[in-house]
Amino acid sequence: CWRGGVTTICDTGSTGQVIAALASLGGSGIVHHEVFGPDPRDCGPAMLRFGADLDRLSRWATHRVQLGVSPHAPYTVSGPLYRAAADLARTQGLPMAVHVAEPPDESALLADFTGSFAEAWRGRGIARPSVAPITPVAWLEQHGVLSPDTLCIHAINVSDADADLMAQHQCAVAHCPRSNRRHHHLDAPLQRYLDRGLRIGLGTDSVVSVTPLDLIAEARAAQVLTGWNAPSALRALTLGGAEALGLEREIGSLEVGKWGDLAAIRIPTGIAPETAVLASSLADVATTWLAGRAVYRAASG
Repeated sequence: CWRGGVTTICDTGSTGQVIAALASLGGSGIVHHEVFGPDPRDCGPAMLRFGADLDRLSRWATHRVQLGVSPHAPYTVSGPLYRAAADLARTQGLPMAVHVAEPPDESALLADFTGSFAEAWRGRGIARPSVAPITPVAWLEQHGVLSPDTLCIHAINVSDADADLMAQHQCAVAHCPRSNRRHHHLDAPLQRYLDRGLRIGLGTDSVVSVTPLDLIAEARAAQVLTGWNAPSALRALTLGGAEALGLEREIGSLEVGKWGDLAAIRIPTGIAPETAVLASSLADVATTWLAGRAVYRAASG
C-alpha cells in the first residue's frame, strides 16, 4: 500500500495479522476483526470467542491504529449475532464494517431462501433467517447494525428504500468498483449514494479479488460510473476516504493540525495535476510519507 501511495489502511479480517503489522511498522489504519456464525444457536459461543479475540488484539491499538468490529455478511452471520456484535461495538466505542448487498444470492437468501447460500444453510440444518422477505440492508437495520460508525462494503444490490435507510443512519460506503465488476459483473448504485449525501470512500477489496491493488485505478473506474471530473475523483481518493472512515479531522487533506500524510507522484508537464494523477500508475509513485516520515521511496532512476 505504501508503494502505491496509500497511507491509511482499512482492513477486515479474522487473523489479527494486519493490526499487528500496522502497529509494528508504525502504520496507520482501522482493522476490523471479523466474527462469523450463521446459526443463531452458536451466537453465545461465537461472541465469547470474539470478545476474547478483541481483548487479545487491543494491545496493538495505538494513536494511529484502531481496532474495529466486523460481523462479516448476511450469509455468514445470524440475526442474533449481528445484534450482539453491534451492541458490543457501541458499548466499546468501536467502528464497524460489514460486507452487505454484494452477491445476488445474498439477496435471495433473505428474500425467499433460495440460491447457493440458502442451499448451504439447509445442508447445515440452519433455519431460514427471515420468514418475511427482506433486503440485506433492511436486515442489518432490523438488527441495529446501521449507524454513523458503520462502513457498508460493496453495497451493490441496494434499492432506493435501502439507500434511504443508509442515509437515515448516516452510514458510509466503501465502493470497490473493479472487484464488483470482476466478481459479480455488477456496479453499485453510486448515484443513489451521492444524491443522498452518503460518505463514499474507494476500496480495492483484497489481492485475491483484484491484483494489483491500485486505488487510483479504482478512482478511474468510479469516474465512469459517476461522471466525476478529475478534482472530484481525486477528492474521493483522499478526503472522501477519510470521511468514510470518520478520520477527516486527522487525514485526507493538507491542513494545519492534520497528520503529514502524503504521496509524491511523477506526472508529465502540460496536463492539469488532477488529471495527470488519475492517469498515473503504481510505478509513478515516487515517495510516500506517513506523519512526515518517508515510509517508501522508489528506486532512483
